[in-house]
Amino acid sequence: MKQPLINTGEPRNVLGHIVSGAVASAIVSGTINYKRVKDEEISQNEAVKDTVKRTSQGAIATGAAIATANYLGQKGGLFKALTAASVGMAGIYALEVIDETLSAKYEALSCEDKVLLEEENNE
Repeated sequence: MKQPLINTGEPRNVLGHIVSGAVASAIVSGTINYKRVKDEEISQNEAVKDTVKRTSQGAIATGAAIATANYLGQKGGLFKALTAASVGMAGIYALEVIDETLSAKYEALSCEDKVLLEEENNE
């Protein structure tokens, strides 16, 4: 069976797009979280944490998308494209799991420990 070749143009630089994806995600998530802090919906620490997570996820998603598109434009690149997409999905999922794990550990701290941690972060 002949794999259809999709003309995706010239292969694009994946690293350059990772940087672009990170910048775009930082702009979007930073702006949204700024508004949420201003409206007193979340704390500054929560906003920073969420912005860093979303920025990282945007970088991973953009890099995986560009790599996937590059592979789709290559002869015999279907499985490479599926692998690139899967690696991107796994990276984004891993960040979610790490965030949940760290949040659960923080919630398990006593009130005194949280105060000390907040004081250390504010210094």
